[in-house]
Amino acid sequence: MPRSEPTALTLLRRTHEAQVVELLRRLGALSRAELGRRTGLSRTALSSITGSLIGRGVVVTAPAAPARGTRGRGRPVDLLRLNPAIGRCAGVDLGRGRVRAVVSNAAHEIIGSESRPYPRRTSWEERTAIALELLDTVLGGGSDGLEGIGIGLYGPVGPATERASAAVRLFGERYGVPVLVDNNTRLAALAEAVHGAGAGTRHSVYVRLSHGVGGGLVVDGRLLRGASGAAGEIGHVPADPRGPRCHCGGRGCLELYASLPAVEAAGGLGDDAAVERAGRLTGQVLAGLCNTLDPELIVVGGELAGCGERLLAPLEAELRARALPAVRQGLRITAERLGDSGGALGAIALVRQESPAPRLARQPYPAAAGTGCTGPVVSG
Repeated sequence: MPRSEPTALTLLRRTHEAQVVELLRRLGALSRAELGRRTGLSRTALSSITGSLIGRGVVVTAPAAPARGTRGRGRPVDLLRLNPAIGRCAGVDLGRGRVRAVVSNAAHEIIGSESRPYPRRTSWEERTAIALELLDTVLGGGSDGLEGIGIGLYGPVGPATERASAAVRLFGERYGVPVLVDNNTRLAALAEAVHGAGAGTRHSVYVRLSHGVGGGLVVDGRLLRGASGAAGEIGHVPADPRGPRCHCGGRGCLELYASLPAVEAAGGLGDDAAVERAGRLTGQVLAGLCNTLDPELIVVGGELAGCGERLLAPLEAELRARALPAVRQGLRITAERLGDSGGALGAIALVRQESPAPRLARQPYPAAAGTGCTGPVVSG
């Protein structure tokens, strides 16, 4: 007998199942209440859909960790997450001085992480060879169940960037999965928004004060790239239009005052005046950005973030003095949480957001081996 066509009700249910699966794939473990808010489904409809997904092994449950100070109070809330056995994603951060490779399962748990340094003079060909070898090691010699690979590169990364095209080709040929590439500082911004200091927020700005000054913008939970792939270049916003010439061609760029070399030239990280100036000028630039984007959170990373309040206090004072009252009212400022792992974790987040999702909702899977829902745990 010919197989009957699915009814409109069946198609609608499949759509809702796919919506739930995609949210868990992109954001990790969520409570039923949060799933209800994000999908708009009624409690009854959501219960039926999640019950079916749990029954087929696509989704598993795990108790949420108790909030600080609430030990023993009330009934623990169960979180829903994808079955860890469904698939894996890989993230590779090809930095200036080292490569890091990270692999996570469908439940957003890190199941492998390794890094390897190399001299800054190392050629691009040698760097990619090291990265491929390292990823082979983290994957355990096999790519079964691998959904996709995200790669972070330093420097400008756009659709026509030669290094980006080469990375897509080399990693795609090696592993036979979708490969996505972006700037590693922007990917760190995405990682902090999904797993780090900005977890739970939808609009955030990340600024990295390191050997250069870079940044990333997350708008409505997604990374903003811009028309040419240059969004987030905070370091090349003028802090002093009459200042010295920058290598980018502009004058008085923030990078000339708030990068690690600039601070070292002005007295070093131990010099309060040099650090204060870097924080103050960074706050000045961020104020204009915040008046444009109206973020919930600013995350500060890089070596200068290690100066703590000596940097953050003047940064925040300058920002709040210049930002619009409505913008600064609910704005938070904090240091990054993920450190050197941010680029690789952001590369994984990019794969989950933008690569084609596997057809999970209608597939049966074995029961998951574990029940912990702790989010990313960085090792290696």
